[in-house]
Amino acid sequence: MRMTEISFDGATPIDGYGPGFFRVAGQVMEGAILVTPKGARTWSGYDDAASLLALALEVDVIFIGTGAEIAHIPKRLRDDLEAAGLGVETMNSPAACRTYNVLLSEGRRVAVALQPV
Repeated sequence: MRMTEISFDGATPIDGYGPGFFRVAGQVMEGAILVTPKGARTWSGYDDAASLLALALEVDVIFIGTGAEIAHIPKRLRDDLEAAGLGVETMNSPAACRTYNVLLSEGRRVAVALQPV
């Protein structure tokens, strides 16, 4: 089997996660976060639609990690993001981290908003 190292070409990958934290590009961040190819910052959760809507010209899809288990996001949040032309995919946070990293390595225009596990 041939192993190929993933290259992120200067973008911001998610290195890992644990109870209440994420490790992003080598930095530990606690609580909910928003990660884009350009960097990571804290996120105030589902009530903070403005941070996600601000990405409308930068990304095509936002993955929303709902914590340890998959859950529905508020309908208004989904409607607002879709009205802004953003694709929205909801999954548990571990799956959102993996999916974000794979598409990031392909050079895709993605972001991920994560609730901690």
